[in-house]
Amino acid sequence: MIIFTIIILVVLAFIFFIYIENKTVSNTLTGLAVLALLASIFAMMQNDREHLGLHNVTETSTQKIYSASPSKQMPMMIYQSVGTADKHRVYVYKTSANAKKTRHTAAKTTTKNVVKRTTGANRIVTKKIYREYKNNTSKFWFGLAGNGHKYVKETNTIYLNKNWTVLSTTQAKQLQKMASSKSFQAKQKAAATAYVKQQMMAAMQKNPSMSPAQQKQVTKQAAAAFQAQAMQKLIQQIKK
Repeated sequence: MIIFTIIILVVLAFIFFIYIENKTVSNTLTGLAVLALLASIFAMMQNDREHLGLHNVTETSTQKIYSASPSKQMPMMIYQSVGTADKHRVYVYKTSANAKKTRHTAAKTTTKNVVKRTTGANRIVTKKIYREYKNNTSKFWFGLAGNGHKYVKETNTIYLNKNWTVLSTTQAKQLQKMASSKSFQAKQKAAATAYVKQQMMAAMQKNPSMSPAQQKQVTKQAAAAFQAQAMQKLIQQIKK
């Protein structure tokens, strides 16, 4: 509406100045029209630059997330740095356990990502800030500018369980390459066999009458524990 008001004031100022013969009345009305015109232009500029008539509104949403890693035994949150200074990161995840496609946080400088550890569900809590009109009066005057519900910025708080590993895309590729190498797998196989044997002997000493099912369970648990320890050592090596 303020744009139409400016146009009307310009027309009125012209009419008052040209067509009213009484100079006192003409100058008075013209002056009032010009003052109103300047005030309207100032208000329009303040709306555009200082967001006059607008206020910030926060919209919050929560998305449960799943690891983008193909390994179920090692859930990961993978990130890609934007720029060379690593000031902004894009985090990659899935929205369901069986999802084929991954999703990622927005690659915008107005997006802030914070990673926190939790014992609850793995999730992303997104808080987006928009500028909205304060009231119907503000919308009436500035609505044609189309700056209502304008995106300002967002913050993603990423809650991850302690068993999740956070790696860059480069580190994740390096981990995959090292873990799949024949030399690493050969060393791990020999070390795993020795570790499982040691754990089995310790378990048998505590309970000599273990059943075959119990022995199988101990073997399974020992193998899983060794694999987890080995991968953690490898991850620490990559992160150095």
